[in-house]
Amino acid sequence: MDELASAAPPTIVLVHGGFVDGSGWEGVYRALHKQGCRVSIVQNPTLSLADDVAATRRVIAAAPGPVILAGHSYGGAVVTEAGNDPQVKSLVYIAAFVPDQGESVDTLIKHAPPGAPVPPILPPRDGFLLLDQQKFAAAFAADIPAEKARFMAASQVPWGMAALTGVVTAPAWKSKPCSYLVATEDRMISPVAQRGMAKRAGARVVEVAASHAVYLSRADAVASLIRKAVEALPAAA
Repeated sequence: MDELASAAPPTIVLVHGGFVDGSGWEGVYRALHKQGCRVSIVQNPTLSLADDVAATRRVIAAAPGPVILAGHSYGGAVVTEAGNDPQVKSLVYIAAFVPDQGESVDTLIKHAPPGAPVPPILPPRDGFLLLDQQKFAAAFAADIPAEKARFMAASQVPWGMAALTGVVTAPAWKSKPCSYLVATEDRMISPVAQRGMAKRAGARVVEVAASHAVYLSRADAVASLIRKAVEALPAAA
């Protein structure tokens, strides 16, 4: 069984961030699928970091062989922790948070570089966060068609405070290769912060002129970076 598993082609597991669900990966999924890649998509409950890591690990466990784990935004925190699974061979961060040991997304937001954009997060209600619908497009999806951005704003998934404040215990990027896509027009996570996190993680970096919703607006570039991570895997992975 182990020999069969090791011979299986890698599975790309895509992990979404806060305020959205896994359907946003459709363009990336289609691009990778056309190239013959096996792709799975996590549907995080975004209630807590621990819950989302568990959901991601279930998808990893269902893969028949090695896994490339890719996360967008808050999904970067999820893959940083879930990526310690031995099936995971490489990490890909898409305009994502990359916490170190003892850090959370909340920690990284509070220590953003001077002049960084302030995400339009409304005060928590019943332990959950949402973005201001009127400011959603400008902050999250400035390069998405207006009608689509309005729908995304209206269909937000409430983001649990325990996901925001969940602390990473063992960052997988310290022991596994990683890549990072910087969205240079991002108004949710400062591009300066993105570059800093990528450098700290020793990631291979590409930069794309896109909003925070780069996984939607530039699915081709996202799929290309993930594909390069697949091609970089050693033959025995």
